[in-house]
Amino acid sequence: MKVIIDAELCQGQGRCFSMVPSLFYFDELGSGVVIGDGTLTPETLNLARLAQANCPEHAIFIEE
Repeated sequence: MKVIIDAELCQGQGRCFSMVPSLFYFDELGSGVVIGDGTLTPETLNLARLAQANCPEHAIFIEE
């Protein structure tokens, strides 16, 4: 499983990287960026789902 952020949908609200800094950071424009290649472990899957549920733009996707 992988987590991705759709850069076109992200408006830089910052919830993903403030809630789950182990999976996300922000770029020079303040938009969310996935750390690494986005591969999720069983432990990080729930964190990714938390960020996904709290993204106001629904820009976070979890791919199987």
